[in-house]
Amino acid sequence: MNYKKSSFRFCFANLRHFCFLIALCFCFGQTVFPQSLDRVQRGKAKDMLNAVKNAIKDDYYDTNYHGVDLDAKFKEAEAKLDKATTLGQAWGIIAQAVLELKDSHTIFYPPNTTAEVRYGWTMKMVGDKCFVTAVRPKDDAEKKGLKPGDEVLEIEGFKPNKKEFWKMNYYYRILSPRTNLTLKVISPTDKEPRVLTVASKVISQKPLVEFADIIREYEIGRGVEVEHRFVQLGPTMVWKMPSFSTDPALMDSIMNGRIKQATNLILDLRGNGGGYVETLERLAGYFVEKDTVIAELKGRKKMKPQKAKTAGKDVFKGRLIVLIDSDSGSASEIFARFIQLEQRGIVMGDYSAGAVMQSIGYPLTMGSIEVSQTQYGISMTNADVIMSDGKSLEHVGVTPQLILLPKASDLANERDPVLAAAFQLFEQTVTPEQAGKFFPVKWRNDF
Repeated sequence: MNYKKSSFRFCFANLRHFCFLIALCFCFGQTVFPQSLDRVQRGKAKDMLNAVKNAIKDDYYDTNYHGVDLDAKFKEAEAKLDKATTLGQAWGIIAQAVLELKDSHTIFYPPNTTAEVRYGWTMKMVGDKCFVTAVRPKDDAEKKGLKPGDEVLEIEGFKPNKKEFWKMNYYYRILSPRTNLTLKVISPTDKEPRVLTVASKVISQKPLVEFADIIREYEIGRGVEVEHRFVQLGPTMVWKMPSFSTDPALMDSIMNGRIKQATNLILDLRGNGGGYVETLERLAGYFVEKDTVIAELKGRKKMKPQKAKTAGKDVFKGRLIVLIDSDSGSASEIFARFIQLEQRGIVMGDYSAGAVMQSIGYPLTMGSIEVSQTQYGISMTNADVIMSDGKSLEHVGVTPQLILLPKASDLANERDPVLAAAFQLFEQTVTPEQAGKFFPVKWRNDF
């Protein structure tokens, strides 16, 4: 068994940790991985646990591990593995040991499987409430009457809240995907909540080989298409940017192509969970007249700061508005805060995720023969990100200059008051109804 650092630095946030819910959720619902642990599987799980601990001890950015006694925590986890009865429980125990660090970017990724779960609906936090944002046509969620704008009061008996929401996502999408979920929801026009049991679809797939692909698939695994989309209305270009997980050269192509023809830019980072540091740096360079430090990095050893190298004559000189929400994380948050600190534009929308560290991928393999190797791993924080004001955004997030949230009725009727308000700041009239039609949800055909 061995591990090796991957070559990419990233700032992901869409899938963040899960802690107190892990142990409780073992007794709810039917998982996709219900098989019992035999002696061999339990031994493999313990080997995984030990490899994860050694990787953290060797390279985690904080040698004090935030005051956590790493050996003691992982010893407790090993004892729990002796009592685990299913594979899902084993993975949850390993994950919980990692989550004791309370770090948004140090996450356990279990072995990729041949099954992918499609829930057929998406949700997010808006302010302090959780709402359904999209429902896939013809899936069981739609058949059961689940609709965008429904407020999610409970999932399997647990009440979503902003602090723990990403942990719930991590559990149900990675550690213990379910064949069905029981929800308590209420529509904007309802007087009483209703309880729905929504079946998932389990899709067969080939196991992924590269660890970077495993992480990326988990990040986009909600079944929604991830693509850069654009709408131009008069002098204003709207760029719906779903992720920073793309070749930095694409930023050159977009900024020197589509964006160059616009006077105003609305950069929509809502739902953008982050991505590659290099892509963040490249994009930031189009909004500063000189090379500018984005953030200093605090790690075990001295590291070069994240830096925006100016695009020179290609710098965008027009007006800029950045849209963020509770799903805007990591690289998105860093970019939005950078724009604020450089007084280069206006940030509006909801408070961001507050999951901002720099991490690297750690592939871990079990087995000595290539064809029988099991690929798993962790993403691990290698640096805290300190912005130019001397502060970290971790657990804090970005506060927009203009806080504006959609209502349940807006989600139910496909209205986007936030994007409409951004146009108003550019002295253009776009109704929330019109704005809501600019970027309809696109579901993946292969999912």
